[in-house]
Amino acid sequence: MKRLAISFLAATTVFSSFAAQPHAEVEQLLSRLAASGCRFQRNGSWYDAAEARTHLAKKYQHLQDRRPQSTTEDFIALAGSKSSASGKPYLVKCADQREVPSADWMTAQLKQLRAGKPGAP
Repeated sequence: MKRLAISFLAATTVFSSFAAQPHAEVEQLLSRLAASGCRFQRNGSWYDAAEARTHLAKKYQHLQDRRPQSTTEDFIALAGSKSSASGKPYLVKCADQREVPSADWMTAQLKQLRAGKPGAP
């Protein structure tokens, strides 16, 4: 019985840390976006990075309500890459760089984040 309880506790701890990882990564991606100074295009209009962060945080919460076990990649693909209303892709434009699809920008940021490198643009 004691072994079973220890095994359950260990499994719960592993699952909890696994489940927390995507949330922490998404929060870090959103923080990187907000701090980037980049502009964010949604449905043909450009927004500053802080407004983009707010919008994407709402979309992330909605995704979590529908799919609590979603991954960071799910967030990028399902909430961070295009408008759910129009289907138009989101774009990110940083300083003197060309605009890129937000999915590409976030995926690059996620790779840097996982490699322990500082954020963008």
